[in-house]
Amino acid sequence: MKILLNEDKAIVKSVREGLKRTGGYCPYMLVKSEDTKCMCRDFRNKIAEPEFEGYCHCLMYYKKR
Repeated sequence: MKILLNEDKAIVKSVREGLKRTGGYCPYMLVKSEDTKCMCRDFRNKIAEPEFEGYCHCLMYYKKR
């Protein structure tokens, strides 16, 4: 298993700018809580699933099996 950054540098740049603006919270979530702090709980839970392969909600990270 590997966690990779999106190969699209523009997406990564945009998300990082959003993270700076929100103090580390996912810029695409409406609620700011520990669950939406990057790397969000939703993606961490998906990482734990052995069969999951794909992007996080904001498309910054990709889990490769």
